Formats: sequence, C-alpha cells, structure tokens
Amino acid sequence: MSRNKQRTAAATDAVAATAPTTPAAPASLSYVTPTEFVELPSRGQFYSPDHPLHGKDVIEMRFMTAKDEDILTSPALLKKGIAIDRLLQNLVVDNNINPNNLLIGDKNAMLLAARISGYGEEYPVELQCNSCGATEEHEFNLSELTLNHGIQPSENSSVSLTDRGTFVAELPKTKFSAEFRLLTGEDEIYLQQSLEKLKKYNLPEASATTLLKRLVVSVNGVEVPSEVNNFIENMPAQDARFLRACVQTVTPNIDMSQEVECSSCGAVTEMEVPFTSEFFWPK
Repeated sequence: MSRNKQRTAAATDAVAATAPTTPAAPASLSYVTPTEFVELPSRGQFYSPDHPLHGKDVIEMRFMTAKDEDILTSPALLKKGIAIDRLLQNLVVDNNINPNNLLIGDKNAMLLAARISGYGEEYPVELQCNSCGATEEHEFNLSELTLNHGIQPSENSSVSLTDRGTFVAELPKTKFSAEFRLLTGEDEIYLQQSLEKLKKYNLPEASATTLLKRLVVSVNGVEVPSEVNNFIENMPAQDARFLRACVQTVTPNIDMSQEVECSSCGAVTEMEVPFTSEFFWPK
C-alpha cells in the first residue's frame, strides 16, 4: 500500500473514531399483565344452563395492577359499597361474567386469588385469644385455605338437585317440599341493604327469615312470592332450622378457618380469617 493510501485510511479511521454515535433506542416498557385460572368451589354445577360459568370449574382472572388499586381507594365506590364488585369486574377476563351473579363461594374464591396475586399469601392481623384475652399479631397463610365444594346431594338424602341448579328438601314437621337456590353476590347486597333499612327505622332484625325469603323458590310447587313468604314467616321453627342447615350444607365456599396457637397461654383455637380493610391493604 502507498503512503498516500495509508494516510487516507488512517484519516478515515480517525474521523470514524471521533464521530458522534447515535444513542441506542430505549428498551420497551410494555408489560402484559399475566392471568391465572382460579378454581371455583361450585365447579360450575349450580348455575343455570344460560350462565357463562355453567359446567365450568375454573375462571380466568388478571393479576391486580396499580390501576386496580385506585378502585379500592375510590371514595365514591366505597361509599356505595361496590368497590369490591368493581374490582372483580376489572379482573375477570370474560366480560360476560357479572360478579353479582356469581355464587357467593365462587366470589370469595376470586377475592382470595386477587389478594394473593396482588400482595402475596401472608396476611398479618391482630387477634385476641379467646382463652386468656391476650392480643398478638398472627400471620395467616392464605394459600393454605381450602375449597369446600359442599356436600353433594348424592351424599345427603335430605336434599336433591334439580335440572335448573336448585335444591329440593322435604321439611320434617310439615312434610312440605321446599325448593331453594344458593346465595349470590346480588343476594348479599340485598340482605345488607335490608339490614341497614331495619336499623335505620329501629325495627327488629329478621336476617334469618329474610335470607330464606330470598333463597326459597317454591313450596309444594307454589312459586307465588307472597304465598311463599307468608309460609316462611309462619313455618314451624323446626322446619326453618332444618332448611337453613340444608342451605349451609350444600353451599360451596372457601373454608376461611385456621388453627391459631396463642404464644401467651398455648391455647389452640380455630379462628376465621378476618376480612378487614387490611385484607387488600396489608401493612
């Protein structure tokens, strides 16, 4: 190579070395929110054929995001008592599913899944020992809570399942046939509003009777609400107690109880996991 070519090449290399470089494009900040399939205590057994969860044992949900937290702090939604329902509506992937139309056990399973995916399985709360009265912090492990599918009608001769997802039980005293359905999120809202109305006007609470009026579909084939309600109000106490027990027995839900040992006296007590404001706002 000649000296002139060598000088030209060297100059070119020098210019290239000193030329400003174009900054690299920043990495993308896009984030796809993951989803999970949550097992339903009902296994989709007790929904009507036209319900989107009929025959399905899981439901797909998104993980909680910072935007979802805004729902839980909205004064307007909290005042109306619909913050939790709005949160679940946001997290459910299928837009055809309304949280208020879900069985209460399935709704609780979804709330539990949302809490674990959002903040983890540890849930520290202050508890008071029933034996010695000592107050201490206990940490529940939410992932250890188990599903209760309810006692199947095939396992309970007192109750039978109909084609439309309702149950039929023969009352022990009157021998009448009572058809009932399971509690939904909408029923829960109705019962709460009814209770608040009774308190507002200083009327005696009738939560047990109100619950049965809401759930009983027919008595001896009669579906006229006024006649059914009149029977419920005047039915023998033995029949009412039996019917409430039947509802509780077949209701699928989350078993929210865990054994807690007091560090002060050593007493072991089975306690319900409390659903407080700290459930979705852990310390």
